[in-house]
Order: sequence, then C-alpha cells, then structure tokens
Amino acid sequence: MRLISLAVITAALIACTGGSPAEGQAGQPQGKYQAGAQAPTSDAKPFQVTPVADFEAPWAMTFLPDRRMLVTEKAGQLMLVSADGRGRTQVAGIPAVDSAGQGGLMDVVLHPDFARSGLVYFSYSEAGPGGKGVVLSRGRLVEANGQARLDEVQKLIEATPYVQGDGHYSGRIAFASDNRHLFFTMGERQKFTPAQDPKSTLGKVLRLTHDGKPAPGNPLAAKGFHPAVWSYGHRNLLGIAFDAQGNLWEQEMGPKGGDEVNLILPGRNYGYPIVSDGDHYDGRPIPDHDTRPEFEKYKVNWTPVISPGGLMIYSGNLFPQWRGDAFIGGLWSQALVRVDLNGTNAAKGGQWDMGARIREVEEGPDGAIYVLEDGGRGSQGRLLRLTPVGR
Repeated sequence: MRLISLAVITAALIACTGGSPAEGQAGQPQGKYQAGAQAPTSDAKPFQVTPVADFEAPWAMTFLPDRRMLVTEKAGQLMLVSADGRGRTQVAGIPAVDSAGQGGLMDVVLHPDFARSGLVYFSYSEAGPGGKGVVLSRGRLVEANGQARLDEVQKLIEATPYVQGDGHYSGRIAFASDNRHLFFTMGERQKFTPAQDPKSTLGKVLRLTHDGKPAPGNPLAAKGFHPAVWSYGHRNLLGIAFDAQGNLWEQEMGPKGGDEVNLILPGRNYGYPIVSDGDHYDGRPIPDHDTRPEFEKYKVNWTPVISPGGLMIYSGNLFPQWRGDAFIGGLWSQALVRVDLNGTNAAKGGQWDMGARIREVEEGPDGAIYVLEDGGRGSQGRLLRLTPVGR
C-alpha cells in the first residue's frame, strides 16, 4: 500500500466528515495515489450536451410514462418537471427530511405498474430515536387543478438502528427485472462495523416485497440475520441497477481509495470494513481484497477514486455501441464513467470530463442519456441531455 501525504489525508477527512453533501467534496481525490496522479479522463466527448433545466442540489430523477420527470432536491423538494424542462410543479406530501451533511431527499423510482397504481417510491434521511437513518417510503401521485401531491404516503422500512452522524445513508432503489421484488441499499453510516453486523440493516443490500416487508426466501434469514438482508459488507452504496439478463449491479464509494462496482449475489459478504482496496481516513491500512478470498470481490475498482454517484445500465438506441453498458456519475472526478458489462464480468470503459460533479445518470425514453449535476463545488445543479454528435 502506498503512503499518503498529510495534506491528502486532511483533504479526505474534510470530504468525508465535514458535513458536505457528498464524499469527494474536497479539492484532492480521496484515494491511495502518488502525488499528482489524476483519474484518466477525456475532453473529447462522443456526445453533445444540451442543458434542459436547473435545480437546487438535485439528487435523483425518474421519467413518467408521458416523458415528464420527477426530480428530487436534497433539501426535501420533489419536483414534477415537463418533458422540455420548462415547466415544473413542486409535489406536496413529502415527509420531513433531515438534509444535514450527506442527508436529504434521495432516490425516486416508479412502481413497475405506475400507469395503473400511480405509486412512487422514494428515500430520505430523517431524525428519530437514537439518531438518524434512511427511510424507504411510497405515495400515490395525484394531479388536479395544476397541483401535484403524494397521497397515502407510507413508510415502508427504516434503518436498523438509527445512529449519530450525517453520512453514508445510501438509499438507492431498484425493482427486480421480474418486478416481483424491490431492492434497497443502506450505507454503514461511517460506523464501519455495522456492515458486518447480522442484526443491522446498515451496510447492506435489502430484498423486499413491494410493501417493504422482508422478501420470503432471503438467503441469510435462517442464519440469524435481519430477514431483509440480501448481501452485506458494503460501505456507501450510491447506485444499484439490473441488466437485461437480470444481474444486479451496484457501485459504492470506497474509503481512501477503492471505489467499487460489484455484482450482487444472494447471501454474499463483500468484506467491508475487513477488506478494501482503500485505507482508513486516519491512515490505518485495510487489508486488500486479495488477502481474503472468502469475501466476494469487486468487478471493477478505482484508485484514484471517482467518487461514484448514480448508476444506470443503458438499453436504448441512440448509442447502440454502448447498449448493455453501465454508466456512473463521478462526484470528485466530475466525470461521466462508462463500464463495459459482459455477462457477469465488467471492465473499465470510457471516462469523460463533465466539468461538474455528476450525481445521477438516467436513460430517457428517447434513448438519450440524462445526467444531473449535484450543485456542489460550483456546479450549477443542471439537468443535461446527452445525444450523439449531430443528433
């Protein structure tokens, strides 16, 4: 493992614990690297960028069947936005959100049968007994007289336990390819050991019913784990998505180094904080993954880090050369990152400098790639539409 300078350690500590909206906020990368090393990026983009709309610290988005969008803003606003980005309505009915540090209103995903049910699933951080935690809720989108609201809002599942601090909530949502189950991520809240605690939901991927109950047949329930746990040993899981073959992919921030893309398999332990290809922020080394082969290893790893935010697997027609590949937003790296997926294998693809922190990546109904700037470190919080050059 390489030695880190004191200045780099200090910058990384500020990025992680200083109350900023996301890790990677500091001016230096939070990773094991030699002085002056930079993540490889390209200024030559194989797409053109069209601004669509501006937001206040946006976090996630999803498309409605009519091509309008729901966009979450960190402070707790859910915005219903016209397809061209020019019109917007704030959706009422969102519960109180604790937006300190890395907290806020986070992911938003439609129920697979949204056209009939109108159900919208969303995640957020809240204060409660013992501290703070991430929550998965849902409500029914209702529109009337130019207004929009979520009715019948229900809290489906909350973190176990609530703890002190404002970091590593995670809160990403994905419905399984067969639409039978719902997957939800909970970060380890910068507490390290809960990721290995069988009774805790922290540092885990959860498999749930559509009503937020632990799904029957979860692989670790009979071994004394919380019955919702699908996989464990994770850190800060900020992207989760299924590919066309039904494989579940996840990305998470490593500590000082070691950002990961993982293939999520039932019942597997991904090793954190026992192993990581990064080190602790105070300089203490963590054994690398290769030293403990009993833990499930990442498929792709970044040191220097990219500070990943958001994960999308492309299936559209505008970029046929990328169909089936994963796209990740880069926070510290201010990049759009592509990962080649090939069955259950993955490899690094392209990485393009976007000039702003990218929090979210989504595929639009038109096959374009949409990215959200998170608004930190001078970025404008814009929604950008990426299309092939000349289209």
